[in-house]
Amino acid sequence: MPVLSLRQPLSSRPIPRPALPPPVPARPTARRVSSHALLEGERELVIQHQGSEYHLRLTRNDKLILTK
Repeated sequence: MPVLSLRQPLSSRPIPRPALPPPVPARPTARRVSSHALLEGERELVIQHQGSEYHLRLTRNDKLILTK
Protein backbone atom coordinates (compact mmCIF):
# COMPACT_ATOMS: atom_id res chain seq x y z
CA MET A 1 0.00 0.00 0.00
CA PRO A 2 1.52 3.42 -1.00
CA VAL A 3 2.36 5.91 1.75
CA LEU A 4 0.78 9.35 1.30
CA SER A 5 2.61 12.38 2.56
CA LEU A 6 1.00 15.70 3.45
CA ARG A 7 4.35 17.45 3.16
CA GLN A 8 5.36 19.18 -0.06
CA PRO A 9 8.32 17.73 -1.90
CA LEU A 10 11.59 19.55 -1.18
CA SER A 11 11.85 20.90 -4.72
CA SER A 12 8.54 22.79 -4.49
CA ARG A 13 9.03 24.37 -1.06
CA PRO A 14 9.87 28.10 -1.05
CA ILE A 15 13.45 28.79 0.04
CA PRO A 16 13.63 31.29 2.89
CA ARG A 17 15.90 34.21 2.01
CA PRO A 18 17.42 36.73 4.41
CA ALA A 19 15.98 40.23 4.32
CA LEU A 20 17.94 42.74 2.25
CA PRO A 21 19.62 45.57 4.15
CA PRO A 22 18.21 49.05 3.56
CA PRO A 23 19.84 50.92 0.66
CA VAL A 24 22.82 53.06 1.58
CA PRO A 25 22.45 56.70 0.53
CA ALA A 26 25.00 57.71 -2.08
CA ARG A 27 27.84 59.82 -0.74
CA PRO A 28 29.10 62.71 -2.80
CA THR A 29 32.49 61.99 -4.29
CA ALA A 30 35.50 63.71 -2.75
CA ARG A 31 37.06 66.59 -4.63
CA ARG A 32 40.22 65.52 -6.46
CA VAL A 33 43.27 67.71 -6.92
CA SER A 34 46.42 66.55 -8.68
CA SER A 35 49.68 66.70 -6.77
CA HIS A 36 51.16 68.67 -9.67
CA ALA A 37 48.50 71.36 -9.21
CA LEU A 38 49.19 71.51 -5.45
CA LEU A 39 52.98 71.58 -5.63
CA GLU A 40 53.20 73.80 -8.74
CA GLY A 41 56.64 72.44 -9.66
CA GLU A 42 58.03 72.64 -6.10
CA ARG A 43 59.10 69.70 -3.92
CA GLU A 44 57.36 70.86 -0.71
CA LEU A 45 54.11 72.50 0.31
CA VAL A 46 53.15 73.82 3.76
CA ILE A 47 49.51 73.30 4.74
CA GLN A 48 48.09 75.29 7.65
CA HIS A 49 45.33 73.50 9.56
CA GLN A 50 43.83 74.57 12.92
CA GLY A 51 46.93 76.50 13.93
CA SER A 52 49.39 73.75 12.96
CA GLU A 53 51.65 73.43 9.93
CA TYR A 54 51.90 70.25 7.89
CA HIS A 55 54.57 69.65 5.26
CA LEU A 56 53.68 67.77 2.08
CA ARG A 57 56.93 66.62 0.45
CA LEU A 58 57.63 64.95 -2.87
CA THR A 59 60.48 62.45 -2.45
CA ARG A 60 63.17 61.50 -4.96
CA ASN A 61 61.15 58.33 -5.61
CA ASP A 62 58.05 60.40 -6.50
CA LYS A 63 56.23 59.48 -3.28
CA LEU A 64 54.28 61.97 -1.17
CA ILE A 65 54.96 62.30 2.55
CA LEU A 66 52.83 64.41 4.89
CA THR A 67 54.46 65.35 8.22
CA LYS A 68 53.60 67.71 11.02
